[in-house]
Amino acid sequence: MKVVIDAMGGDYGPEVTVKGALDAVNSLDIEIVLTGVETIINEQLNKYNKVKGIEVVHCSEVIENNDKPSVALRKKKDSSMSVAFRMVKEGEADAVISAGNTGALLAGGLFIIGRIKGISRPALAVPFPTPRGVSLLIDAGANADCKPQHLLDFARMGKSYMQTMQNIEEPIICLVNVGIEEEKGNELSKESYTLLKNANIGFSGNIEARDIPEGVADVVVCDGFTGNIILKLYEGVAQTFSSALKKELMRTATSKFGALLVKPGLKSFKKQFDYAEHGGVPFLGVNGLVIKAHGSSNAVAISNAVKQAKRCHDNQLVDHIIKNLTFVENPHGEVSL
Repeated sequence: MKVVIDAMGGDYGPEVTVKGALDAVNSLDIEIVLTGVETIINEQLNKYNKVKGIEVVHCSEVIENNDKPSVALRKKKDSSMSVAFRMVKEGEADAVISAGNTGALLAGGLFIIGRIKGISRPALAVPFPTPRGVSLLIDAGANADCKPQHLLDFARMGKSYMQTMQNIEEPIICLVNVGIEEEKGNELSKESYTLLKNANIGFSGNIEARDIPEGVADVVVCDGFTGNIILKLYEGVAQTFSSALKKELMRTATSKFGALLVKPGLKSFKKQFDYAEHGGVPFLGVNGLVIKAHGSSNAVAISNAVKQAKRCHDNQLVDHIIKNLTFVENPHGEVSL
């Protein structure tokens, strides 16, 4: 497998992408291509004695976080992100990873690689831990404004993801709403509910935000605006809880002794909510493997994003989505689009 990484993306650029790429290539059976300013990337590579399995492709431009996505892709054709997309489009790489501009990453997936036939909008799919295992939040921020058809597509892709990546044959799919009753919510919620209910995909109704962390649903469907708020709140609560608990455990000599006893369990708990451990998440609906890494990713996160890309590739996630969406077998056994 060959993975291309936008080495200039993210808050820390080549300093962490190079280190993360080296860690990944030394632990996985893969090749990695780093796109970006060659002199800057090589300066980082020269810090390490043994560099094998990594290729550098020079790019003269960089898409910044404040660049307007569509304009940046159109004007910066030699950017590290644009070149990475073209490599996947042309079959020179199997997956692209970037911690850069999320909007540009989505636009590049759409306009350079192209979306899967039958999908109206790609979506950001974020798996998160629950007491019952792993649930998937989709969309987690790619589409702020949505139509009911978009949410139905998100549900279908989420189902494919859980079947492929989590081995759940019939995932429970729920729609985020302010109440569980069918008539609750805004127009988008009510129209989406009707569409999902009639789609024969395993839809189980509405889910309130307080029930999401319990893992009541395997696939949690919502528009990207709502999903991103849920995701950021999830991250914030986990960080606040961790900080408050640490402060309390360090308060007295007795609590410090207790902290030593529970330290392994606390480390394991914190690890579940650390974005660096998950590395990156896929844009589903793009006709190629596109992994979005957190903007503030460190080397561990980049390395784990590569591992996530390999896992998606090995499980043929994109092919599974295409298979489920492109062909529908009717009652007479005929296959049609």
